[in-house]
Amino acid sequence: MPLVLVRSETGELRALHNVCRHRGGPLVRCSGSGLRVLSCQYHGWTYALDGVLRGAPDMAGVPDFDPSAVRLPQARVAAWQGLVFGCLDEGAPSFESVVAGIDDRLAGRDLAGYAFDRRVTCEVDCDWKLYVDNYLEGYHVPRVHPGLNALLDYRSYTTTLARWHSLQFSPLESAPDLYGAGEALYYFVYPNTMLNILPGRLQTNRVLPAGEGRCRVEFDYAYAATGWDRTRIEADLAFSDAVQAEDAAICADVQRGLASGSYVPGRLNPAREQGVHHFHELLRESYRAAMCQEASSGC
Repeated sequence: MPLVLVRSETGELRALHNVCRHRGGPLVRCSGSGLRVLSCQYHGWTYALDGVLRGAPDMAGVPDFDPSAVRLPQARVAAWQGLVFGCLDEGAPSFESVVAGIDDRLAGRDLAGYAFDRRVTCEVDCDWKLYVDNYLEGYHVPRVHPGLNALLDYRSYTTTLARWHSLQFSPLESAPDLYGAGEALYYFVYPNTMLNILPGRLQTNRVLPAGEGRCRVEFDYAYAATGWDRTRIEADLAFSDAVQAEDAAICADVQRGLASGSYVPGRLNPAREQGVHHFHELLRESYRAAMCQEASSGC
């Protein structure tokens, strides 16, 4: 669903559908600032920042056409830690319940004060759920990520589960010109969002289906205002690209294994794959709810 995020003159945040109510044209094609109206790029219908239609060229006097009744749909929206989250499901849990407890764990970190640097998009030859599975365990780190493993303490690597998210934690020890010493926090927020938090640095991942056996991952990078010059940022980007390439390669291999006809589900490691099991149970819950809804509607 294409959305456009806007703030009114009073600062109210909205996530409007970026789809004109006339014939589906786009209202905006890129980021911008200072817009007071949204104008469809197809036929010029214009909307105020509250989503109400304000102008429709050559439609004056058209029978049974009431511009005041035309309004862009809105998604639920929440601003948190400098990030904006949108949700299309009115029946979904509250955003506060989804991230409950994370703020306390992040005490002392001002993620909202980090400056966005860039977005990197990768296409991966695996189902989106397989990519999430891979993210949710450090079991593979010593074998797949030797460089990352050298920075983490595998013996102290732990996973903590909450209702709608999970946290993977490890002490971190790296060179001062990379991350320095501290801790690595890897948050997964159901169903498809990751927050990778290292000292002075935030990387968010959004995993999107891209067809059968494929997914697209969007990596956004943000850094603290102090301590991160261009050289250090480029070192982080290079290191992250290397880790992502390792993940993409193993996920593609596993996708082929799952599709081979040979695989039957194996036993999960209780000490290392709690996050994977947690994700599977959330998926199972979502699927059952969808099936019940279809059954009750007579589908």
